[in-house]
Amino acid sequence: MLVEKSKFVRIRKYLLLPNERAKNIPLETSKVPMKMWVKGRLNHEGELFEDVEITTVSGRIEKGTLKEVEPKYKHSYGDYVEELQRMREIILSEMWGEE
Repeated sequence: MLVEKSKFVRIRKYLLLPNERAKNIPLETSKVPMKMWVKGRLNHEGELFEDVEITTVSGRIEKGTLKEVEPKYKHSYGDYVEELQRMREIILSEMWGEE
């Protein structure tokens, strides 16, 4: 799929390969590369899953593998945790009293 110049996209960039990772991290972690995802506008036409160059909203130039065109914003703070709700109640109670 050819993606035109200036389209808003998301790329994946490898920061550290497994052999470059620190030796004091868990074994499962050390077996996989450290990677990041960056959003920005394509500097040139590019193919999905090919290496491309983008300019981020802050003006940085980044290179990586084109993974998604016009990415959606997906936010999640995880599942509900009862203990966190109880901690919130305790903190607010101690700050402001029971009322």
